Amino acid sequence: MSQPAQENKMGIMPENKLLLNMALPMIASMLIQACYNVVDSYFVSKLSEDALNAVSLAFPVQNLMIAVAVGTGVGINALLSRSLGQKDFERANHTAMNGLLLEIISGLVFTFLGLALARTYYIIQTDIPGIVDYGTDYLTIVAGCSMGIFLSVTCERLVQATGRTVYAMVIQGVGSVINIILDPILIFGLFGFPRLEVAGAAVATVAGQIIGGLVGLYLSLTHNPEIQMSWKGLKPRKEIVSGIYSVGLPSIIMQSIGSVMVFGMNQILIAFTSTATAVFGIYFKLQSFVFMPVFGMNNGMVPIVAYNYGAQKPDRILKTVKLAIGYAVGIMVVGFALFQLFPDVFIGLFEAEGEDAGDLLAIGVPALRIISVHFLVAGVSVVSMSVFQALGHGVLSLTVSVIRQLVVLLPVSFVLSRVGGLHAIWWAFPVAEVFAVILCCLFLSQVYKEEVAPMKNNVSGAENA
Repeated sequence: MSQPAQENKMGIMPENKLLLNMALPMIASMLIQACYNVVDSYFVSKLSEDALNAVSLAFPVQNLMIAVAVGTGVGINALLSRSLGQKDFERANHTAMNGLLLEIISGLVFTFLGLALARTYYIIQTDIPGIVDYGTDYLTIVAGCSMGIFLSVTCERLVQATGRTVYAMVIQGVGSVINIILDPILIFGLFGFPRLEVAGAAVATVAGQIIGGLVGLYLSLTHNPEIQMSWKGLKPRKEIVSGIYSVGLPSIIMQSIGSVMVFGMNQILIAFTSTATAVFGIYFKLQSFVFMPVFGMNNGMVPIVAYNYGAQKPDRILKTVKLAIGYAVGIMVVGFALFQLFPDVFIGLFEAEGEDAGDLLAIGVPALRIISVHFLVAGVSVVSMSVFQALGHGVLSLTVSVIRQLVVLLPVSFVLSRVGGLHAIWWAFPVAEVFAVILCCLFLSQVYKEEVAPMKNNVSGAENA
């Protein structure tokens, strides 16, 4: 079968135009994702604070599923883009199919764990019956039907790797819109549907993921000609699997650390009051409106950097990274301003009907203002870690993540909880981010010297020869 010979746009389009072309659809889809995350909790909060806490406490498990799906997808994306940049189309095809196989296996593992251990997970954290019952219903469905998220993430990465980020936006957008529509219908039993409460939120979530995954599979098979997918490609190839996980595994571990961090923070906070864990859950929903656009831009940046690394074009790599950091910092500054100016409005969205929101506001308003201080520098570390992954240095991203969340954030939170009480805990986030940015700057310098500078010398030598 003939393979495309024309140069991909990632190797020739002007860098700023290319980054925006790649990133804007992903930013749009990420904002839709953030919207449905907030809508999910918004409707659940109208049931009771126990219901909101149940969904918030499920976050570490959901984050773990996303970590495995997205981490594997990062490995697929990096290897696939690099293969295309090197014009190795056979390896690109095998990467796509082996990646799909790995995601399917991962989904089956979480399906088993969700069906078997959901209630145990909640009993470990709390003895409040309402939270345990609501949480068991929610997590059994979300984890037990997790195949949808693994399929949709894989297909998003396949189209991103070839520069078709509009299709990635469609995949995620379809799933998110379906979730948003179904949430109130299934939670409150509208239009003749049964009132499922928290379970309804879970059903809406997995329905959106499954339909989005099916749309993604269709687009990958019919509208992504640079990748030829076939059943025989599902046969595992050791070099492909190891290539995916050389980048993907550190990314999986890095994002999984977020689950450990959230679990640990919940234990520190719930010792004061369950309202504090509700506030922490609300923060994670709200901060997605700030971080998701940056993640969307990163998703557009990674294949550009990986492609041009494979194509030996260092100047395009450097300019793309500088542009990405500039955009990320700008987005984060806007987020900081909003969290400083309107924290009471944001927290007030999650007031349960018939309940006193005084405690929620008293804890939540200072929490949002303090935590958001770290937005001012976080853009640098978020982009830097994606650059490390794109260039095959996932261990550096992992190192930054471990130090920020486990070595600094959790211990500092614990110490501050003992020294300054509940409100002091939130200062651990700015402290941890400063450490992360310092490390990222040191690692960026190292990667430049080891990877990009030699490439520039090689290119200069070839031009002078």
